[in-house]
Amino acid sequence: MDLTVVKFTQRELDEVNPTLKTAEDALKWTSDNLHPKVAKASSFGVEDSLLIDMMTKINPKFRFFTLDTGRLPQETYDIMDNLSKKYNVIFEIMFPEAREVEEMVQTKGINLFYDSVENRRLCCGIRKVKPLRKMLANLDGWITGIRRDQTSTRENAKMLEIDEKYNGIVKVNPLLDWSWDQVWNYIKKNNVPYNSLIDKGYSSIGCDPCTRAIKDGEDLRAGRWWWESDETKECGLHSPEGV
Repeated sequence: MDLTVVKFTQRELDEVNPTLKTAEDALKWTSDNLHPKVAKASSFGVEDSLLIDMMTKINPKFRFFTLDTGRLPQETYDIMDNLSKKYNVIFEIMFPEAREVEEMVQTKGINLFYDSVENRRLCCGIRKVKPLRKMLANLDGWITGIRRDQTSTRENAKMLEIDEKYNGIVKVNPLLDWSWDQVWNYIKKNNVPYNSLIDKGYSSIGCDPCTRAIKDGEDLRAGRWWWESDETKECGLHSPEGV
């Protein structure tokens, strides 16, 4: 099937952004203008469950993908299976190149990410960023679950923005201005399944060795790469400079 490539400039998107009053507005625009060459990236945090519920109500044929790094917790596979069955969706699963993982582990060690920020970014680059690039190379847009209040690096994000890092495709952030409480209100109101790690204190979900439960009073992202400073806590998927 011949699919027309849709191209937008940031100026064009900036004209649309003020008209998008809700997350549903952003997803309806995305469905109308980018489907089927757009997909939701899912790490199976609570925001991802919310968006899967919301998106399938708007367009049951929306696409979803995930990055299987080889270091994910079992609870993540469990919720992937649960959501797939409940919403009748098939997750497109991207894996890292086995040769690159083998070489990295043999030269740097199995838990190299604890040794330095450089090593951790190398691991994220091979296990996450490169597979993401491979997926996005065939899309005109991707949908994320990022929120503005998660990290300082996300404060200036827009609902619709050109992602120069990934060849100028459209990055859609429907939950950008949502709070953690709003996310949970939606989950409860709509009886949406979510990752059981959330009930164990995990407010953000990532690879098993790089994610822990947060303590009372800690920032919601404190459990990700907790041994690093806040300034380095991005895996490279959303940071402009990449990995």
